[in-house]
Amino acid sequence: MALFGLGKKTEGEEKKSSCCGTGCDCAAPETPAGECCGEKVDGICCIKVLGAGCKSCHEQYENAKKAAENLGLSIEVEYITDMPKVIGYGVTAMPAIVVNEKVVSQGKVLKTADVEKLLK
Repeated sequence: MALFGLGKKTEGEEKKSSCCGTGCDCAAPETPAGECCGEKVDGICCIKVLGAGCKSCHEQYENAKKAAENLGLSIEVEYITDMPKVIGYGVTAMPAIVVNEKVVSQGKVLKTADVEKLLK
């Protein structure tokens, strides 16, 4: 049962899964959980937006995608709404942004320029 719509997937959400649980496309089962095994681009291997699927979380996802595009990063921004996965990051407020498997922002919607600063 999905309580308050939590756990429901909408089109385009949670597009990737991997052997290490980081969302990269690797096939390296020996990678420890919580470590990204994807190829780094300018020091970044993965960017994720954690949320409940609400308007604010969608806005944060779009801002993060735009920031990555503006910086010329060829990394797909992943949108995660699966609550057990979100809780696994220790996030207490959403939306949240995770870069290289570390929570770098939570509880507020950052503008595109602010996300760019986090990614530099």
